[in-house]
Amino acid sequence: MRHAVPAVAGAACVFGFAPFYAWPVPILALAALFAAWERTATPRMAALDGLLFGLGYFIGGVSWVYVSMHDFGSMPAVLAALATFLFCLYLALFPALAGWLARRLAARNPASILLMSAAAFSACEWLRGWLFSGFPWITLGNSQVPSSPLAGFVPLAGAYGVTLVAALVAALIAAAARPFSSRGARIRVLAVAVAIFALGGALRLFDWGERAGPPVRVALLQGNVPQELKWREETRTRTLLEYRRMIFEADAKVVVLPETALPAFFDQIPYDYLEGIRQHAAATGKDILMGIVERESHNNAESDYYNSLARITGERQVYRKRHLVPFGEFIPPGFRFVLAVLKIPLSDFASGGKGQPPLEAGGTSFGVAICYEDIFGEEVIDQLPRAQALVNVSNDAWFGNSLAAEQHLQSSQVRALETSRWMVRATNTGATAVVDEKGYVVSSLRPFTQGILVTDLTPRKGQTPYVLFGNLVALAATAALAGIAWRIR
Repeated sequence: MRHAVPAVAGAACVFGFAPFYAWPVPILALAALFAAWERTATPRMAALDGLLFGLGYFIGGVSWVYVSMHDFGSMPAVLAALATFLFCLYLALFPALAGWLARRLAARNPASILLMSAAAFSACEWLRGWLFSGFPWITLGNSQVPSSPLAGFVPLAGAYGVTLVAALVAALIAAAARPFSSRGARIRVLAVAVAIFALGGALRLFDWGERAGPPVRVALLQGNVPQELKWREETRTRTLLEYRRMIFEADAKVVVLPETALPAFFDQIPYDYLEGIRQHAAATGKDILMGIVERESHNNAESDYYNSLARITGERQVYRKRHLVPFGEFIPPGFRFVLAVLKIPLSDFASGGKGQPPLEAGGTSFGVAICYEDIFGEEVIDQLPRAQALVNVSNDAWFGNSLAAEQHLQSSQVRALETSRWMVRATNTGATAVVDEKGYVVSSLRPFTQGILVTDLTPRKGQTPYVLFGNLVALAATAALAGIAWRIR
């Protein structure tokens, strides 16, 4: 029965993320986990509690990968369910490692164990986002954006810094809840927790940037093309015509189409089609940013394929996706056999590489993230401080009517707050939205509908501490907390 508590706590964490945004839940869930680690007898038992917490957390939070593998990747249901469970089991190894480290490194007293628990959990969250190209989906710090007072720490130390602060608050709550704690000790630790929330709330009032110019009108197109029909020949012409109609109707200086909006290689799109769009853009003063698939042929007749966002008006500019999705956009070495059961088109992309400049459109510099690139905070800041706004183009139709699209939107909210920049998102089926520099959704389209979202975006300049130092602040603070916990004897 005792082991059920971490599993239930992990599953409850899902309610802290979008679309629920119940930010206190993950903090209380962590408090329950840390209390279990403090009471357990050995590092091995703490690892088991962490594993059960992780299974609840990730089966509840990312099991939507089943939809992409089975519904759209044609993987048999049994294999897709098994692959989803194994993926969640892999992710659960990180909180399991955190539990083992917490009990292995801490002294044998509650204060040391609880503080080491906060440090170990935060360190393993960062490790999850880095190892094997990383998968920082639903990083715990994300759950505090945009409404929690702890969101005030995001511009300082990023999502991982907020993970650490939330874990520290959870450790304090667990300490106050210990049955043998004195009334005075409980008051003191809860006062520290309240002070942390107050500091975060005060930081929220600080503006880390400033306006860089007048507002720019941007139109975000949501084509709502069903994933199962997107690449079929019989729907290609209709998709091209619908997007051209929306481009012509969009009353904006910058028009953004979703990831791989047009279901063809860019060199296969009819010349007259593109020329008509360019002529319309020239006549109306529009800049068009289009999600496309490019291919580059080499002398040996082989081609490289790129998932790109291109400005097709004026002097052509292209951003090529650099952080590819394993098994979705490339197959890791040794796993080619997966293609026999996983039928996903265009699963052999090349990386665009680092150091790509922002795209210029409408007199504004846009830092670009394609699909899930915007869950990697340190990669997004590569284009700052030059970028005056952020743009994400995605196609979350791969995940059906699941939590994935809203969770992805929350990642964009975190990136906006980390950088003090507006973020605009153009997606195929949702969530197409506009996020301001404080991480709040200004406007959005209803998912699984076709539409045009027009907004007046405010270009911004300046650098937050996170833009300057990336995850170094969070990692240094985590190491410092671990050092304090280790020294308590």
